[in-house]
Amino acid sequence: MPLAASADGRDPGLPADPLAADMAKVDLVIADRLHSRVALINQISNYIVSAGGKRIRPRLVLLFAGALGYTGAERHTLAAIVEFIHTATLLHDDVVDESSLRRGRSTANAVFGNAASVLVGDFLYSRAFQMMVSMNNLRVLDVLADATNVIAEGEVLQLLNLHDADLAVDDYLRVIRYKTAKLFEASARLGAVLAGATPEIEEACADYGRALGTAFQLVDDLLDYDGETHELGKNVGDDLREGKPTLPLLLALARGTEHERSVVRHAIEHGEVARLDEVVAIVRRTGALEAARALARDESSLARERLGVLPASPEREALLDLCARSVDRSS
Repeated sequence: MPLAASADGRDPGLPADPLAADMAKVDLVIADRLHSRVALINQISNYIVSAGGKRIRPRLVLLFAGALGYTGAERHTLAAIVEFIHTATLLHDDVVDESSLRRGRSTANAVFGNAASVLVGDFLYSRAFQMMVSMNNLRVLDVLADATNVIAEGEVLQLLNLHDADLAVDDYLRVIRYKTAKLFEASARLGAVLAGATPEIEEACADYGRALGTAFQLVDDLLDYDGETHELGKNVGDDLREGKPTLPLLLALARGTEHERSVVRHAIEHGEVARLDEVVAIVRRTGALEAARALARDESSLARERLGVLPASPEREALLDLCARSVDRSS
């Protein structure tokens, strides 16, 4: 069952959505703090934010805060902050990757140009840090400053790994944990920070976020070889075109025949999509997709285990459900 946002930004994958009212308040914060005196900033910011998305990171802030008994208004501000940071990374990613399609429509850089997209991404980062400072909580600043630094390192690592058919699986996973899982981890941790949780509980929440983020990206990467453009909201084969040696390709290289390894290696090294159908067939024949999803399920199971520190609540049930739906999805 696909995990997708509804028209109001709500994720229908969460049963009875315990966050409906809170997410509406987060949306109000986002709309208010997006405003700039520069018209183009407003235009691009609203374009990218209005595209919707799963909003998993702000949900993690709210779900962990709620599960641990925190009901203060700062949770809405913090949820908006992590969404701003995530949106900034998307703007920058699409420029670096030369992407033309995201969430089923043209990327901001395709519509407004690379320079404007990068600069508006910078605006969103700086606005997020303005909001952090206004919270007057050094622990929040520490967590998010660390997260944004690690995310940037992950972006550079991924750039260095492009077209490298000899990339080790551990090095691939390192990029995932830096580039994607770190903000999941920070979002979950921040819910615990707001609630004044013990260090042990805070670490368990962070572990959940890290494992969930890893699982989520593993599935994203395998869907590039097992999905349809209209379902994914992006162009199938984009990862291959960019020369990204993701797990399905690395596993196919390890499991394929000599000819198959040669085809996949050439595709990675040259960003070749002309033979995409052949590469997809090799990935499928070697069982690389099943193996990649199995690893995602292992990460999801680790996330579920770490929820044992939370008391029973609708928020905890939503977090458990999110584990399953983040792995068993087609978009």
